[in-house]
Amino acid sequence: MNSVVTPVVQDDSYLTLHYRIATPDGADIVNTFEGKPATLQLGAGQLAPTLEQALLGLTTAERARFELAPEAAFGPRNPELLQHVSLKTLKENSNFDEDYSVGDLVEFNAPGGGRYAGILRELGDVSALFDFNHPLAGQPIVFEVQIIGIL
Repeated sequence: MNSVVTPVVQDDSYLTLHYRIATPDGADIVNTFEGKPATLQLGAGQLAPTLEQALLGLTTAERARFELAPEAAFGPRNPELLQHVSLKTLKENSNFDEDYSVGDLVEFNAPGGGRYAGILRELGDVSALFDFNHPLAGQPIVFEVQIIGIL
């Protein structure tokens, strides 16, 4: 008798899946179900670690829906991540030639290389206030997935 081993999502799996992240009232933030599925490597930072954890143990063709509290989604808001940045620093580390408006997502060069981003909350004469929290921090979400393939 041949037994077929069903692949199971593990912490280093390479996946093809459809997924949807939505607000509790049903508004889509990201939804691949109507288009091309996503392909990603778990553990590579392509998906939030808490969302990756929700996928562990799922099998091919399995569909699941998770209602995640802020702590289990993108974490709570951290007031220390609201920071003033001098306009001089902003000009030296971003594309300050652009015309920024409150609410814009602005990318910066990180001191040790790489990039990071914050949402512009206030623009003053000598500094700007940025929110470096994840845009979904502090919010509950619905995370829905359908596993298409596991490698």
